[in-house]
Amino acid sequence: MAVKIRLARGGAKKRPYYRVVVADSRSPRDGKYIEKVGTHNPLLPKDHEDRIKLDVERIEYWIGKGAKPTDRVARFLDAAGVLKREARNNPIKGKPGAKALERIEEQKEKAEAAAAAAEEAANAEEEVVEAPAEDTVTEEAPAEEAAKEEAPAEDAPEEEAPAEEVAVEEAPEEEKKDA
Repeated sequence: MAVKIRLARGGAKKRPYYRVVVADSRSPRDGKYIEKVGTHNPLLPKDHEDRIKLDVERIEYWIGKGAKPTDRVARFLDAAGVLKREARNNPIKGKPGAKALERIEEQKEKAEAAAAAAEEAANAEEEVVEAPAEDTVTEEAPAEEAAKEEAPAEDAPEEEAPAEEVAVEEAPEEEKKDA
């Protein structure tokens, strides 16, 4: 029979509370256990004294009998000074997976294409803006003078025309309200 020192979850939904137990490795996580040797309340702050409570004498007894602690319990025991835990080294853990690398490549390609399109648009606008700007300056001066001479005669009829259109549009609305 393989014996483990592990956590058994208790507490309510979204309010975890763990018992540190000695149990047969084949039994369910929250099932039958041999002995309760501590508690762990993850909702308390890390520096709170009641966050982790361990019965060190009983844990040492069970380790002497061949019980193996799980990784999380081994961390607790290392912090309590009961057991020395070797630090793990997994350099691959921080690297993104294959799908994530594909997504990153797609994003880079889209960004490069967008930057190239923006450059082409900016270059095209500069060329278009520069050439007509010189032509319009020379042509606008005579046109403005002609417009100033003719403006007083044309302003009066143009102002009246939009006012008439507005009056025509309002008339059907009044008829709709009456109906």
